[in-house]
Amino acid sequence: MLTWPPPQIPRLPGRGGPIRVRDTSTGELVVAATGHTATVYVCGITPYDATHLGHAATYIAFDLLVRSWRDAGHSVRHASNVTDVDDPLLERALATGVDWRDLAIEQTALFAEDMTALGVIPPDVYTGAVESVFTVAQAVRDLLAAGAAYRVEEPDGTGHGRGDVYADLSVDPDLGQVAGLDRDEMLALFAERGGDPARAGKRDPLDPLLWRRERPGEPSWDGGELGSGRPGWHIECAVIARDGLGLPFDVQGGGVDLRFPHHEMSTSHARLLDSGQGARLHMHAGMVGLDGEKMSKSRGNLVLVSRLRALGENPMAIRLAILAHHYASDWEWTDADLERARARLDRWQRAVSGNGGPDATATLAAVRTALSTDLDAPAALAAVDAWAEDALRADGTASTAIGAPGVVARTVNALLGVRL
Repeated sequence: MLTWPPPQIPRLPGRGGPIRVRDTSTGELVVAATGHTATVYVCGITPYDATHLGHAATYIAFDLLVRSWRDAGHSVRHASNVTDVDDPLLERALATGVDWRDLAIEQTALFAEDMTALGVIPPDVYTGAVESVFTVAQAVRDLLAAGAAYRVEEPDGTGHGRGDVYADLSVDPDLGQVAGLDRDEMLALFAERGGDPARAGKRDPLDPLLWRRERPGEPSWDGGELGSGRPGWHIECAVIARDGLGLPFDVQGGGVDLRFPHHEMSTSHARLLDSGQGARLHMHAGMVGLDGEKMSKSRGNLVLVSRLRALGENPMAIRLAILAHHYASDWEWTDADLERARARLDRWQRAVSGNGGPDATATLAAVRTALSTDLDAPAALAAVDAWAEDALRADGTASTAIGAPGVVARTVNALLGVRL
């Protein structure tokens, strides 16, 4: 699958330090990558609707991580997926009378346009569920052969000995380490977020689907001994991450609603496929709300990036509005967010418009320090705000360092992804 074009990232003097982030599983700040090559897998979209601000906030958060890693001297390998066949996509296609393949192509392209406009660096490995079907099918067959999966027949016996395949979580002693939830919490979230705890024939209500046998009117692929069907969601990400990054990799990330069951289950699958190896740590972005509710496609309470762009909003103002909130926090979008971001963008643009200004050495250091401490974008913005305020003082006494505005503009571009 093709990605969007990468933004140009200017070079900065010096180098940033180690990037520490908060591991969701432990709650502790840890160094995100300890080797020369830093690896991250970020769960991608299910392309049945356009990019809303919750999506944008997640991908901007991990864009900050990639930018900070690069600034610290790491070689970065970033993988992501597109779940271009799944129940929500098929349901939306049926409801709108659009072929599911056309809908997926259209919405994936719109997502790429939004990411390009927002200055998000594309992943190095970008794989769709459809193009990974046969690789995933092999992984499911491997789990069956290892005794880590089993079949569940339809009550009428239509599976002919080759029914849906489920993971047997009982063989994974480390299950639960990602989210740290008790069983009752897991059961409630599993039912709420696409699981099927009441499915007859399962060994445990929490066992997740690995391979769904073909149903009338649904797309399917030849799974060999699995029978015709399509992969489950969690195994899709486990296999794409394994093949794109190798195991173990440094960071698995996405929105906090993916912590369970998606990241718990995909990490379990990765462990079982590779003798205990998975992501070293997990990072999760907070939820963006609107009118008191989490912004989500199912609720329909969306602020779409493409709609804001169509109304003439500068994508850099949209990005600044998101960066004003720490990536891990839950927050609610209001029109005031965008108003403040427009004013900030204008102030920064005026401040860097001259040849001279306050020395920018401390500002660059402050931005690097803020981002190295759990990607604290609000603190980084505050450091640039302070420089801009000095640069715009009416008495002109701050305009002492020739070239300082250029250093700040390159800092904001390279580390925060904001083009001035």
